[in-house]
Amino acid sequence: MPAILVHGVPDTHRVWDGVRRHLTRSDVEAWDLPGFGAPRPAGFGSTKEEYVDRLIERLERIGEPVDLVGHDWGCILTARIASLRPDLVRTWAGGNGPISAEYVWHPAAKVWQDQVEGDRFMAELKAEPFAAGMVAGFDVPEGLAEETAGRVDGPMKDSILRLYRSAVTMGAEWEPALAQVSAPSLVFWGASDPACPIEFGRELGASLRARKVAELDCNHWTVLQKPAEVAALLEAHWSAT
Repeated sequence: MPAILVHGVPDTHRVWDGVRRHLTRSDVEAWDLPGFGAPRPAGFGSTKEEYVDRLIERLERIGEPVDLVGHDWGCILTARIASLRPDLVRTWAGGNGPISAEYVWHPAAKVWQDQVEGDRFMAELKAEPFAAGMVAGFDVPEGLAEETAGRVDGPMKDSILRLYRSAVTMGAEWEPALAQVSAPSLVFWGASDPACPIEFGRELGASLRARKVAELDCNHWTVLQKPAEVAALLEAHWSAT
């Protein structure tokens, strides 16, 4: 069975490049979400439910349970899938994507969720200052921040706004179903993440009865800052099942 890696916001499959270089298995796929480096199907509204449904459709086509991994929104979406369709998931791993009724959205998310301020934010967004913000606020290596910011195009901006506006109460809506996750689970979390504090990683681990909650000495983008460590955690997790 393959391993499927799902990115978050504002990323594409490329966010996993560093992790994949440290993995020894060859059956690893990193998928792009619609609007994030991949086209959006006609009528696709970029809501959280539509992303879950789209991923489920792709997983069903594989025909066997997979090792499912997500970061940021990828963590949120894949955990939702593991709760709804345990038949599709052999193991689950994810990080820095809170699913809690107690979680308060970070400042940027609140801007994106506002119809007026969010539209203004995206209309004025420029790659260079956005990359600088990733470096200063989230300790992303400069070159990787510039690459990430350079991929934020019109469809991605619109998809981000639609996704976050669909998710104002995501934690309260999706947290209860975490009890239904049966796949062996691993949580990996950047311990100094200001947007998604570590206590929500611990809480997610408890909700999932996770084998391990790995608290990494880094910020939000674990997969960019600590790719070797994330890869090692994943391979140990997969081999234990």
